Amino acid sequence: MPSTTSGRLLRPAALIAAALLAASVAACGSSDDPTTAAPSASTTASASAAASAGVLGIRDPWVKAADKGMTAAFGTLVNDGDADVTITGATTEVSPMELHEMTMKDGKMVMQAKPGGIVIKARSSATLEPGGDHLMLMNLKQPVKAGDELSFTLTFADGRTQTFTAVAKPFTGAQESYAPGHGESPMPEMSMSPAS
Repeated sequence: MPSTTSGRLLRPAALIAAALLAASVAACGSSDDPTTAAPSASTTASASAAASAGVLGIRDPWVKAADKGMTAAFGTLVNDGDADVTITGATTEVSPMELHEMTMKDGKMVMQAKPGGIVIKARSSATLEPGGDHLMLMNLKQPVKAGDELSFTLTFADGRTQTFTAVAKPFTGAQESYAPGHGESPMPEMSMSPAS
């Protein structure tokens, strides 16, 4: 008789334990529950964004399409860090490169190498744009056609590097001359955005 009583008590206990286990597994693994699925996806997205993040965030990078000679790359450089970041060089496979700025000299807007590199202050951004600081592509080895994707590598003052890709777009905005003898350029008065 004792064996029958213990068998009767074990069965309901096992069924209750199984039901609780099934309920807890269903609650944890439910893909229909947005409160459970969203943090997981969000955490994964944050982790992957942090893992792929470089020294700087680079928003809307683009290159002015050109058949020959010189052209330039632009975009917004975002420094989310607590220290200033200085770009000291840039490279691409299609040409030698220089860091350039536009500045007033003798009452004229001139293009020249940027002394000291391009500094992006901590917790701020810097815009590379026609009529301002930009990454200059010198002596193109091949045409850069609208739609082409070019890969660039930035070098920083501390020796780190970061690679990004920019799409070539047609642009007739500020009318800088990216040709030999490019030192002088008219004052930019037009839109600073590329044609889409």
